[in-house]
Amino acid sequence: MITRLLVANRGEIARRVLATCRMLGVETVAVHSDADADAPFVAEADQAVRLPGNTPAETYLRIDLILDAARKSGADAVHPGYGFLAENAEFAAAVTDAGLTWVGPPAKAIAAMGDKMAAKALLADAGVPMLPTWTDADEITDFPVLVKASAGGGGRGMRIVREAADLAEAVASARREAAGAFGDGTVFVERYVERGRHVEVQVFGDSHGTVLALGERDCSIQRRHQKIVEEAPAVLPDGVRERLHEAAVAAARAVGYVGAGTVEFLLAPDGAFFFLEMNTRLQVEHPVTEAVTGLDLVRLQLMVAEGEPLPLAATPPVTGHAIEVRLCAEDPAEGYRPATGTLHRFAVPGVAGEFAPTRGLRLDSGVVDGSTVGVHYDSMLAKLVAWAPTRAEAARLLAGALARAELHGVTTNRDLLVRVLRSPEFRAAEVDTGFLDRHDGVFAPLLPPDGVPLAALAAALASAAARRSTATVLAGLPSGWRNVPAFPQVTRFTGPDGEIEVRYRLDRAGTLAEWSTQPVIGDAAPTVTLVGATPDRAVLDVDGVRRAFRVHRVGSAVFVDGPDGAASLAELPRFPLPTVELAAGSLLAPLPGAVARVHVEVGQRVAAGDLLLTLEAMKLEHPVLAPTDGVVAELPVPAGGQVDTGAVLAVVNPEEAPR
Repeated sequence: MITRLLVANRGEIARRVLATCRMLGVETVAVHSDADADAPFVAEADQAVRLPGNTPAETYLRIDLILDAARKSGADAVHPGYGFLAENAEFAAAVTDAGLTWVGPPAKAIAAMGDKMAAKALLADAGVPMLPTWTDADEITDFPVLVKASAGGGGRGMRIVREAADLAEAVASARREAAGAFGDGTVFVERYVERGRHVEVQVFGDSHGTVLALGERDCSIQRRHQKIVEEAPAVLPDGVRERLHEAAVAAARAVGYVGAGTVEFLLAPDGAFFFLEMNTRLQVEHPVTEAVTGLDLVRLQLMVAEGEPLPLAATPPVTGHAIEVRLCAEDPAEGYRPATGTLHRFAVPGVAGEFAPTRGLRLDSGVVDGSTVGVHYDSMLAKLVAWAPTRAEAARLLAGALARAELHGVTTNRDLLVRVLRSPEFRAAEVDTGFLDRHDGVFAPLLPPDGVPLAALAAALASAAARRSTATVLAGLPSGWRNVPAFPQVTRFTGPDGEIEVRYRLDRAGTLAEWSTQPVIGDAAPTVTLVGATPDRAVLDVDGVRRAFRVHRVGSAVFVDGPDGAASLAELPRFPLPTVELAAGSLLAPLPGAVARVHVEVGQRVAAGDLLLTLEAMKLEHPVLAPTDGVVAELPVPAGGQVDTGAVLAVVNPEEAPR
């Protein structure tokens, strides 16, 4: 029986495993990098061991350090979580060789499924349907195709190629990304199915010969081949569910599978399906399966690792519907690049439970108020899951909670998720892996541009109330009141689309006598009456409708959450300090990272859209492109150089390039 478990992972993954251990009375050990020393999962473990360093290669990917941490802490078992070394056969073997209990599938099964090409051959012999696959790019004559990494997952190393001319660069780029993420740059190519759906089956096996399918999930809505919305059960044509479950169980039996695993399939519009890969670990999206079955999959993992049989004889019945979204630190204004910073407030209303099967809203989060989102790990902050009796109710519940959440300090993909959940196509279950490519409307912010000035007015009034609350001279007078009322109060902010100037005047009774903004709101500004303002709240009557705005200030940053959406503003000083002017044509780093490759030289002529260099950050490659025709004037950072946000990566003089 396991008495002390070391969790070889971080963030919400570690917190999820720790939660079940607390419920079962199992002692826990966390391992952490220097960057994670103050993270919530470290505080929640019974013991914690430092892994010196920050990057995954220095810390969470070091088998020797993790085994040493187990020895130091007296752990008798290791849970790999569902990232880093979770699908590393060498790690699984090292844990068992050290005399520890491994909470996962046998190393042999991990190795068999870790090589995707070998896995395809093995499972094809077991009768699992496959897509046409190539390892030699010269043999490919039919497009589109998908380039995939042979090791790892999470969408890294994947590229869709529609033209033969683009294949070589796609293969080279996929190899680089796969090598950086998994230490293995091997890639292969398979047929790309248009309008395909990503449907996966949760399987579970024990050491007594039982292998079960515990239901399926639809994970079709993806960006950059990474899942962002998952649901259970999948909406499937008649007869497909049973065949999917049978194929998944056959795949698991073919490798002698024990523990939790996921068999992923691509479902074509005609109902045919094809094996994609098998993830030999617990999946990020496992909470939706827990929600509709009532099972704690981490508890089942521990039971199986201890040699117990599964407490199930057949696939469990499914109750209701569950939908999960992955809330990520990303900047919509920068093409959803990973974002960094301090999370000043993280509050989701209506949460019924965390890290365990829950009816209603469940939150699995790796962050809390004050958490720092750095550059060393992926950008996911949390998973929010909604369970309801029907799919429509679950989508409405989840969208409403997301829209009302207070997410301050780091930009996120929240608005995109809400738009997806509320879209007519999603409500009609018309989903596939190309969903986001076809529905541009879901990328619009929840707060329309003409709503930002009203949010700025609320911010200005709340800030004025905050100043009056601390006033020691003439504290009874309204903010900004003067004997000569000709001059209004003026507050300037920077917002998502530039500078906003708010002008307003309060009369002797503190009533909003007049107001305006620059730029103006639409064709005509609404009639606004101030109902009340406190330092953290402004209530306005807008054209006869009362609307409340929550206001949170951190230094000069002001976060406003209103009924139409959220706005992040920065109040500008009345007398700004002079700043250094950048050279024309400067290209700045959108986030901290390392320059992976430099593709041009100083003095080289480039055309708009040409690739100048590649920035590597948060496990992804980010291309930096020439904004205009011109000449490369500066390349201040060499390949391998580290940069912070705002650093100059290149300067392109906008001269006309030769035709």
